[in-house]
Amino acid sequence: MRSYITILVLASAAVAWAQDITRRQDDTVPPQAESIYEKGLQYLAKSQNDQGSWNDSTGAEPAVVGLCVAAFLAHGEDPNNGPYAKVMRRGIDYILTQQDAANGYIGSSMYNHAFATKALAESYGVIDNPKIAPALKKAVELILSAQKRNRQNGWRYTPQSTDADTTVTGCNMVTLFAARNAGMAVPDEAIKKGLGFLATCRSIDGSYGYTSKSGGKPTLTAIGLLCYSLAKEKDAKGYKASLEYLKKNLDYREKYYPYYYEYYMAQALFHADEETWREWNARNIRYLGTIQNREGAFPGNQGASFNTAGALLSLALNYRYLPIYEK
Repeated sequence: MRSYITILVLASAAVAWAQDITRRQDDTVPPQAESIYEKGLQYLAKSQNDQGSWNDSTGAEPAVVGLCVAAFLAHGEDPNNGPYAKVMRRGIDYILTQQDAANGYIGSSMYNHAFATKALAESYGVIDNPKIAPALKKAVELILSAQKRNRQNGWRYTPQSTDADTTVTGCNMVTLFAARNAGMAVPDEAIKKGLGFLATCRSIDGSYGYTSKSGGKPTLTAIGLLCYSLAKEKDAKGYKASLEYLKKNLDYREKYYPYYYEYYMAQALFHADEETWREWNARNIRYLGTIQNREGAFPGNQGASFNTAGALLSLALNYRYLPIYEK
């Protein structure tokens, strides 16, 4: 029998979801953004396989499935009774099958683990599935234990890694914020230590490098700036310099992982400077509108499911349904 507390959580989440959708019906979303987004969701829905993943080169990775699920949730789609409910629920079921029951590890890298865990956090209390809560708890505990073993207080490719980089650290920290929003216990010390590592990768001009201050890039800087914003540390040393660095690179496009850049740039600018985000967002909408194909997918070398989910999530700040997008 389902516990009374679980029923209350689900009921409360359902009411909040309905109120949020009603509140945002009056918000103005650029028509082109809505057209791009709906076409992208239709593509993801049609191309999902029966197992809940996708058949392209990266579509079986739990991280990619998590990003695809997030793309639907970020558009305000009802995961229980809406037109895409089966797509989202199959995706979550697939992520759950990829988790190690013993230690909570999802997939084969901390990239996979983080983005899959984030999807569980964003689904918790929204999708009526009793398996989500214990899976999320174990997944969060693994993230925290991996950090404790890491001599740099960050994260890298495996839970046993003792070194760290900004990309893996960033996605695990954003996941911890999402888990905290879902009601999971996340110690302040874990956030503080993670920010401490990121600070070691920030140069005097505000840019972030991969494992050190050298080789700063807009993608890495967007990750660092977002983490500080979510931690409510906008007065921290280097924050303004990082924002100014991004403002100077509004036309930047990542060559190898383009939609990873757009995904983080949208969030970083929105939380740091909404006026600049609006300028960048208008450019991004025009850009994505020129490269989306007739089926609704986006081109790139990382697989159509990842490309499409990343592109759509870079537009998600136009909707702001997910708690991680709230200021």
